Amino acid sequence: MRTIQTKKEYIALSNRIDDLLVLVDNNTASDDKNFIELDLLADLLADYEEANEPIKAPTLIEAMKLRMYERGLNQKRLSELLGVSTSRVSEYLTGKSEPPLKIARDISQKLDIDPMIVLGVN
Repeated sequence: MRTIQTKKEYIALSNRIDDLLVLVDNNTASDDKNFIELDLLADLLADYEEANEPIKAPTLIEAMKLRMYERGLNQKRLSELLGVSTSRVSEYLTGKSEPPLKIARDISQKLDIDPMIVLGVN
């Protein structure tokens, strides 16, 4: 099967996918020509993006802020959860300091953040 070779091809196929999304919906039969074309092009784009524009792992700060948002936590509540001061949480969230190993483990477990992200291993 052919692959996308250039950014120009990627953009052209991306635009074609936009056109097909107008024609295909959840009720479109899987043997419909537009559905088949959309499915094939989506796979081509996904392969290109994976090879040329990989998604980077989030930083600890990004992951913590996301989990705080998802769980409705503010810095005060997070500090209580981790057993540290609010000023210490603020330092973690601004990058002024890194959590020690014990707190890093708590962040990983209590906020369900991958340990590799907490340790900064990419």
